[in-house]
Amino acid sequence: MQMFQIKAFDLEQSLQEVTERYEKEKQKRRALHNSLVELRGNIRVHCRIRPLLPFDTAAGHSVSQDRQRNFSEKVAYAADEETVLVKCCRPGHASINKTFQFERVYSASESQDTVFADVAPLLTSLLDGYNVCIMAYGQTGSGKTYTMLGPQLEENFAFSIEDESELGIIPRATHEVFRLISEKPPGSYWVEVSVVEVYNNEIFDLLAKDSCGKVFGVKRDVVTTREGKSDVPLLTHETVENASEFLHLVNKGLQLRVTHPTLVHAHSSRSHLVVTLTITTIVSGDNFAESGSQMLLLRKRKDTKQSSAAMELPRVVGTSWEDEQTSQRLNKEVSCTFPQKMRGNKSASSSRASSPAQLEATEKLKQVKTRLQLVDLAGSECVGMSGVTGAALRETSFINRSLSALADVLGAIAEQRSHVPYRNSKLTHLLQDSVGGDAKLLVMLCISPDKKYLTESMQSLGFGTRARQVQRGQVKKKNFPVQSKAK
Repeated sequence: MQMFQIKAFDLEQSLQEVTERYEKEKQKRRALHNSLVELRGNIRVHCRIRPLLPFDTAAGHSVSQDRQRNFSEKVAYAADEETVLVKCCRPGHASINKTFQFERVYSASESQDTVFADVAPLLTSLLDGYNVCIMAYGQTGSGKTYTMLGPQLEENFAFSIEDESELGIIPRATHEVFRLISEKPPGSYWVEVSVVEVYNNEIFDLLAKDSCGKVFGVKRDVVTTREGKSDVPLLTHETVENASEFLHLVNKGLQLRVTHPTLVHAHSSRSHLVVTLTITTIVSGDNFAESGSQMLLLRKRKDTKQSSAAMELPRVVGTSWEDEQTSQRLNKEVSCTFPQKMRGNKSASSSRASSPAQLEATEKLKQVKTRLQLVDLAGSECVGMSGVTGAALRETSFINRSLSALADVLGAIAEQRSHVPYRNSKLTHLLQDSVGGDAKLLVMLCISPDKKYLTESMQSLGFGTRARQVQRGQVKKKNFPVQSKAK
């Protein structure tokens, strides 16, 4: 008996050693794969399979009685951390198992913490000088908004703080970015936020305010600059000092986002949401540690020029949008930078001319802007499943067409065509820089395991497979100076 116990113990030890070696080799292989992804400029694709939910088994969610009989049958599984297994079967045919490979696959039991742990390394790249884009893609009701934002109350769009483990990527990424910034020299960074939605192929600024300061959605347009980059003139950019201010503004934007109940999802998002966090890094050629105090001089100088211009010329209707936007941003930046007791004397101090030493110090500075785009795409829909009519049917048409345009853009890049049809949709035009290779792009596929959504899940998995094959070239690091608009 003792001999068997010894053999069993030895086998357990051997199994543990083999398991440890396997985990180490798997980590090495993943690190090498990530390096290859970096060099090729491939799009990272993660896939999350949501659990079965109560509305999956609710009667009346589908017009098809055949599908109703298969409501709670699971056909999509996480075979391992990198493989999705889908059981495909048709009446009268044998069942076929199909597999899809991605950088990471999350089962229904894996938490928001686990999902964000694989996203967090990208945020370090943001402060290292790279643009980053995280995009959630999938059918309606597949868990995209939950993954990106977390649980939302029906009438209150405030982020739930009762259970922080349920928070999504956007609030977690915001806290992580400001944590990383806090480890840098004080005053060497400032952060701005913008929130837009693409609704019925129109772009709406969800942070724009009326004359009374009330936030309301304003239609904007997207243009291509001389440098070939996409830009939204007159888009509202709010300066924020911490994660709480950032999330407060995002909440304001979410209150204006269009939603509509369907048979698939009671709070279906009818627009694509794009939250952009822009970090401006002040870098001094002589000493980076001194850039914090020099940044204050730069802001003072901007405020001086703005105040002087305001005294010399009255504001007219024909003022260019660049000047108007710069004025709004600088006023916000200065009010957030100086203590409350100094704000009352701002007009007096700003009227003084900058000294030659101050001017020379600011001339040595350069601004490096990096951007984090967090995108919650509207879900693709099958009209027969969602049961939408009227205005909601028109919304569905625009949603599906914009997602098709996104697939067309990725296909054109993968095939290295001379023309990439970014302008076929406002969504792809807006995301042109991120999708086209100017950012590290992570696509978070969200699918349902239920058999009745098999067609939609296969479409999403096919999209992710094609996205992984796109080679955009190595993403460039932002190390060039940005000209100040105040000059």
